[in-house]
Amino acid sequence: MNARGFIRNKRGLRVWIFAMLLLSGYFGFGQDGWTISTADFRNYHAPTLANGMIGITPSLKTMQVERVMLNGVYDRYGSWGDGIENIVQGIDFLNLDLQMDSGTWLSAVPIESLSGWEQSLDLREAYLHTHFVYEGKLDIQYSFYALRGLPYNGLLTVELRALKDADIHVINVFKGSPSARIYAVKQEKIARVIPLGSVLASSPTGKVVLAAATTFLFEASGSSAPAVTGLCDPMNNSRGFVKHLKQGETFRFALSGAECASSQFPDPKNEAKRFALAGHLQGVAAMIQHHRENWAKLWSSDIEISGDFEAQQVVRVGLYNLYSNVREGTGLSMSPMGLSSADYNGHIFWDCEIWMFPVILVMHPEMAKSILDYRFKHLEQAKQNAVANGYRGAMFPWESAGDGTEETPVWALTGPFEHHITADIGIACWNYFLVSRDTAWLKEKGFPILSSVADFWVSRSSRNQKGEYEIKNVVCADEYAENVNNNAFTNGAAKVVLRDAVRAAGVLHSKVGEGWKEVAAGIPLRFFADSVIKEYENYDGRTIKQADANLLSYPLNLFSPKESRLALEYYTLRVDKAHGPAMTFGIFSVIASRIGEPGNALDYLKMAYKPNMRPPFFGFAETADPNDKPYFNTGAGAILQAALFGFGGLEIGERGVVRRAVKLPEGWKTVRVKVEGREFRVRE
Repeated sequence: MNARGFIRNKRGLRVWIFAMLLLSGYFGFGQDGWTISTADFRNYHAPTLANGMIGITPSLKTMQVERVMLNGVYDRYGSWGDGIENIVQGIDFLNLDLQMDSGTWLSAVPIESLSGWEQSLDLREAYLHTHFVYEGKLDIQYSFYALRGLPYNGLLTVELRALKDADIHVINVFKGSPSARIYAVKQEKIARVIPLGSVLASSPTGKVVLAAATTFLFEASGSSAPAVTGLCDPMNNSRGFVKHLKQGETFRFALSGAECASSQFPDPKNEAKRFALAGHLQGVAAMIQHHRENWAKLWSSDIEISGDFEAQQVVRVGLYNLYSNVREGTGLSMSPMGLSSADYNGHIFWDCEIWMFPVILVMHPEMAKSILDYRFKHLEQAKQNAVANGYRGAMFPWESAGDGTEETPVWALTGPFEHHITADIGIACWNYFLVSRDTAWLKEKGFPILSSVADFWVSRSSRNQKGEYEIKNVVCADEYAENVNNNAFTNGAAKVVLRDAVRAAGVLHSKVGEGWKEVAAGIPLRFFADSVIKEYENYDGRTIKQADANLLSYPLNLFSPKESRLALEYYTLRVDKAHGPAMTFGIFSVIASRIGEPGNALDYLKMAYKPNMRPPFFGFAETADPNDKPYFNTGAGAILQAALFGFGGLEIGERGVVRRAVKLPEGWKTVRVKVEGREFRVRE
């Protein structure tokens, strides 16, 4: 049975997907395609608001924060006891609590008792808005922002409308986290008029000092603005104000703050205060306007799908999340879960260069550059890693964190043996040059990485009696296969990056390294008798975790359409659909588009996201397991690649980003890719 027959005839799978979506909760997308709204708090997964430096995940509890993640901030701690670096979860600094008429604090009020509760995520302007009525007396609206214009700042705006007379007591409560223990609190007034609260916390080993500071901002001024005071014992981490509201009166205020770490600044305490004060002096309107302008610039690169509203929704949410988790000029990369959680310890894998980076590269090359700056910053550590393992050149770690050394837990063989990441990084460097044509960058950073990567693969291969250069004893991209020889993707990626290094040398008129051309030509790929690529030397058709051999069709572009079709039909039947990660079917979709099967491509696209969507904000989980939580940026990257490089027909080549001829699936009218002033359009 061919791949198309497999998909069309798996009616049980389709029924399961549909039932799963019905049971999982309500997805409500505004007709404008930019706003997701919900009135259902069951099976709730909060979205993350991030600006590339901090990630704020609001809680379902009113005006509370679930967690704050800090990009690039690590300490060596964790339940495994392996001493590996873990991302630091920071201080929750944007928490508010509210008490009305000396009653129950809102944080303790069950969500189901709030009348008319509804919530919406605005993707265009990147904020989460909540609205409800409390005990028939107080209409409450509030919005969370991770400010794009101020990379270390967050903002919470609040509007209270009194339906009856009420006395309101509001407090800001600093809360620690599993990796941020608060040990000092301070309340002060700056210039005698600006009330500033601040806290210090330490990471689990004390390596990192964390600092957060907040200020209240009131729409009213002078004598009509409430006084902010410390409450009771200052070590209770809270301060606030009291306000009497008359029936019909509307009162607006905001909580603005910032958080910094000693791994980012020598003096995080004073920097957090300065950033919080900078936001205060700008004012709420200016901060939000700057935030909107920055996001408008991000959305100047967008993917528009006409004829399939659901696909448009999923693609736009994916772009929103990728844009949220990377920032130009930082020298920081993206972990699989981004700034949504501490999953995967916040480590950097191949997920970034192979799955997320190509999307960012096409849409915002200046942001992609920051991802590669992270790798260049740690090139020397990669060279030391190669020497320590008996190789030449640079051997990048499978899991990287703050200092660029190998951070894979010792129980996982991926650390010492999943070597294809070193090729993945080199390929990303060459693709960045193809898009940017930045020869100065290639000379300064790109070629030092590429040449070191090429030297690694020359030393990593071994010449057999046939004259082939084999790559033995690796963990495959399909991680169910460990310690095998001549893995399809590892060998293919090594061939490609060696050729890329030769091309880069030609651009710079530099010397081609010893063995680069010979080894590239001699690395073998193994095939079955029927010309289907073997995943590895002795592969016998067993179940695979994720796409591996098919990656030679895309993104490596090593296969003809015929070879791509054969591999697609073969490996579609062998993927672990229940436990494998979400990326595989996104790649299958790209391949199907490129070999002229748009209907199949659409089926694969839906298989890539439907089982993994989580309510109510189109959260994306790594696997189909209902207990798996979002947000898995790696899988989103695969879906976005299906939109760009499959249905959108885009391709990165010697002439940069170009469009190839593709057909759209039935019902789709247009796919329009806007890239900072340029436009690529595919019509029905």
